[in-house]
Amino acid sequence: MNQAAISAQKSDAVFFYVFGLSVAFLIFITVLMIYFVIRYSRKRHPKAEQIEGHVGLEILWTVIPLVLFLSIFYYGWTNYEYMSQAPRDAMAVKVMGRQWSWSFEYPNGKKTKVLFAPIHKPMKLEVRSTDVVHGFFVPSFRLKIDAVPSRTNTTWFQATKPGSYDIECTVICGVDHSVMLSKVVVVPEDEFKAWYFGGEDAPEPGKGIRTAEAHPDLANVHPGFAVLASKGCLACHSVDGKPKVGPTLRALYGRQEEVLMAGSYRAVVVDEAHVRRAITDPMDQVVRGYPPAMPKLPLTDQEVSEVVSYIKTLN
Repeated sequence: MNQAAISAQKSDAVFFYVFGLSVAFLIFITVLMIYFVIRYSRKRHPKAEQIEGHVGLEILWTVIPLVLFLSIFYYGWTNYEYMSQAPRDAMAVKVMGRQWSWSFEYPNGKKTKVLFAPIHKPMKLEVRSTDVVHGFFVPSFRLKIDAVPSRTNTTWFQATKPGSYDIECTVICGVDHSVMLSKVVVVPEDEFKAWYFGGEDAPEPGKGIRTAEAHPDLANVHPGFAVLASKGCLACHSVDGKPKVGPTLRALYGRQEEVLMAGSYRAVVVDEAHVRRAITDPMDQVVRGYPPAMPKLPLTDQEVSEVVSYIKTLN
């Protein structure tokens, strides 16, 4: 698996240390077993003999496993302690888990649904939950920490490779646990600073931090998906037909819906104009059977076009 952070290198070192000891002892015990089966077979010793204890041997096979166990404990504990104490110059990002999405808040107040990080710079994560226990896990960083209500757990990472890396929830937290996904997007420091110190609410396309050209897996082959993920839309709208707080986007385009307009329900066909209006003015036409809960998001015209284009591909 890809090693994209210092934490991954340290965790893998502990794993391979334990794995190497396990393999060595497997070979050693197997060889001894074969030797004893042959050496003390019934043909060589047809009559059983009483074997007395050996104090030196018993001390040896007690002390050696104890030393090895303590070495494993020490190696693992020092690695855990290292990952629990973030460097003083680390940027502290608040990570909030909720059913069923992740959100990130930076020291300057910016909030995103995707975690942006500069390469080779430490990032401290202050992880919490608003509802139930979640598990914040970045496989490529070997980074795992629980998000617990009314408590802040901290860890940190320092990315060593640019790219986009999955964030998963490792605790079964409800019916949509499997879609509680996000990304860590690692970019050069100058690109991160351009976004972080910029005036926009979210990274704009063309600055190298959220474009499909720079990070194709973030957009899931389509830039419209990146917009939905970064704005938190997938917390309320599914793309696979499953019901959520809002209507599913699967097979939405061209479908007839009943919407509440000016105090009465009317049947409309979901075309491009309707989708654009639903995004830019969500309270104007509320779909029957769903709460008027969608906020008005500050999307650019290009982002709206990308979302509309992506919705068309879901038919």
